[in-house]
Amino acid sequence: MTESVSLIAAERADVIVRDLRESDLTLADAILRSAFDKFTCVTSLFGDKDYVHTRWLADPGAAFAAEQDGQLAGTNFVTRWGTVGFFGPLSVRPELWDRGVASRLMQATVALFDRWGTAHAGLFTFAHSPKHLGLYQKFGFWPRFLTPVMTKAPIAPRRSPQPIRYTALPPAERARAVDACRELTATAYEGLDLEREIRAVESQGLGEVLLLDDSSGLAGMAVCHLGAGTEAGGQGCYVKFGLARPGPGAGARFETLLDACESLAVDNGADHIELGVNAARHEAYAAVMARGYRAGLVGVSMHRANDEGYSRPGTWLVDDWR
Repeated sequence: MTESVSLIAAERADVIVRDLRESDLTLADAILRSAFDKFTCVTSLFGDKDYVHTRWLADPGAAFAAEQDGQLAGTNFVTRWGTVGFFGPLSVRPELWDRGVASRLMQATVALFDRWGTAHAGLFTFAHSPKHLGLYQKFGFWPRFLTPVMTKAPIAPRRSPQPIRYTALPPAERARAVDACRELTATAYEGLDLEREIRAVESQGLGEVLLLDDSSGLAGMAVCHLGAGTEAGGQGCYVKFGLARPGPGAGARFETLLDACESLAVDNGADHIELGVNAARHEAYAAVMARGYRAGLVGVSMHRANDEGYSRPGTWLVDDWR
């Protein structure tokens, strides 16, 4: 998810970019909330969701701070999923918009993607904002597909699937599960790897990772956040990533995976389940709509070099890059 900033006319020499420190996190969270609240005209847009502490803890070396005159001016969080990378939330103090802060953060972000050798990079931003589109296009990111963020009240399926819960596995089996997930995600895009998100759920207690097996191996996996202090927020279940194995029967495996996510939500007392799905993954998008999910926020994914990545028909995958 990206931040509300105007396209920059000129760079400010007094803006420096450094690593975000743990001591910055409380102020970084306040800047994030004030920036998005002002742009969207929504008070307390994020509620008790946490995008700052959780993402910094997942990878402290992939979070940037911009300073102006020795004061924290803005931040950006970069996520690496193997060969895939995306960034956000990028936020700047509202009183410092139009002063080059976002551009300096973007320079550092693109340089990090280059150091990582990221094959596919992108972001999620406001579809209706020409200023956001113009800023990111300046750095080689192009708008391609709408990505609705969708919610519904969870309903336990009549035949509740019995997924493996990653956090219930002994350590040795967890390592094998991560390997199996890596093999599965590579079917959507070569080198796509969700280990960072799996480890974050494990180490921070953010929710659960669901694993569905069948006679051919891992049939699907989903990384889910649950409750306050996560990306789900209080009484919520957020499916940050979910993928069903492609090929014959993929649609049925995808439905079973969504059933498992709804069961997890019900088991944990969530009153809503939330997920994002890129409209270019037409089959997955249609299946989610058919289950009664309805769009709230609608963003657009922007892709470096206009590369479609894994947002294409035949990919039974949900995520939204916020």
